[in-house]
Amino acid sequence: MRYSGFRVLQQAMTGHKGWQPAWRDPDPKPHYDIVIIGGGGHGLATAYYLARQFGQANIAVLEKGWIGGGNVGRNTTIIRSNYMLDGNEPFYEFSLKLWEGLEQDFNYNAMVSQRGILNLIHSDAQRDAFTRRGNAMILNGADAELLTAEQVRREYPFLNFNNARFPIKGGLAQRRGGTVRHDAVAWGYARGADRRGVDIIQHCEVTGFRIENGICRGVETSRGFIGAGKVGVAVAGNSGRMMAKAGMRLPIESHVLQAFVSEGLKPVLPGVITFGAGHFYCSQSDKGGLVFGGDIDGYNSYAQRGNLPVVEDVAEGGMALFPGLGRVRLLRMWGGIMDMSMDGSPIIDRTHIDGLYFNGGWCYGGFKATPASGWCFAHLLATDTPHPTATAYRFDRFERGRMIDEKGMGAQPNLH
Repeated sequence: MRYSGFRVLQQAMTGHKGWQPAWRDPDPKPHYDIVIIGGGGHGLATAYYLARQFGQANIAVLEKGWIGGGNVGRNTTIIRSNYMLDGNEPFYEFSLKLWEGLEQDFNYNAMVSQRGILNLIHSDAQRDAFTRRGNAMILNGADAELLTAEQVRREYPFLNFNNARFPIKGGLAQRRGGTVRHDAVAWGYARGADRRGVDIIQHCEVTGFRIENGICRGVETSRGFIGAGKVGVAVAGNSGRMMAKAGMRLPIESHVLQAFVSEGLKPVLPGVITFGAGHFYCSQSDKGGLVFGGDIDGYNSYAQRGNLPVVEDVAEGGMALFPGLGRVRLLRMWGGIMDMSMDGSPIIDRTHIDGLYFNGGWCYGGFKATPASGWCFAHLLATDTPHPTATAYRFDRFERGRMIDEKGMGAQPNLH
């Protein structure tokens, strides 16, 4: 069933009795050409583009829980392409362009809102750094605009411009950035993949890989063995545990990242803002809640909940930037498991095991990368060659000394 305004009117006149399930609930077949482990945004996008772009039909997506129950439904919904390094910026700009046409592409309202993102400047040195980043963005085809303090004040008059420690001296704006409804991304990709014949199999946990003579022949699951010509892994914060089943140790650590939403407010925040003197980012949802987050918890964890010191740190950052937050009540909080790589950039590559492919190490960048990650992983699975925008995202970059360290923090995952 294709969605449209006419379809909504038609269903309204018949009591909404004709709507069909968004996707099927099939039993797994004994063998698929390609099996994708992980039914989050990246896994579903991979299956969708394999079917849509590369004509693959015999595909399964295996999800141990339910669609939308992982990181794709546990993030702060921000999209942007304001990176600096050549290994990252073309990829994230490609992703942002895919976001811009996504709703028409997969026929689903993902609530893409290009309301803009503003990175605030608090020192002269930071202005120099953001000027360099903005120029790099423009050279790679993205949009960037350097704002003065007065220009920022006209758009966000309620910020604390005269903070003695962190005065606001300007900002780097990307007008095409914004937010997207995270759940709708998962549902849209799932529905689009299902319409093209992909089997989406929920409550099917992968318990191991069947590897014979260095070749991955399929996966052992809670619902029996499923054979596969190729297996792609896209399980975010569970990457280390999953690839350990194939005897691999990844250059990745798992940390929990907390997110928060306030009570509903009248429109107050026109776009996305980030605090340049700490780690705090905030936007306002369509329901009125302020959605914000900050640093990851510094210890390794697979729990989808965090600790109170990070809550305090995020609140302090928000108050330093936006004192009015002190009068707002926190409605709820949650956590997602981040796959933090050694240089803060992702990996989309073949493994040393024939037929086994990996997509992970997304750190904070997972949600905004969803369309490009799926497209590039599908390209790799279909052609055995990396997509032109993802050639730097290889396993061997660490031994070759070709790290993509956007923040210059070195090999300490919890600092990226």
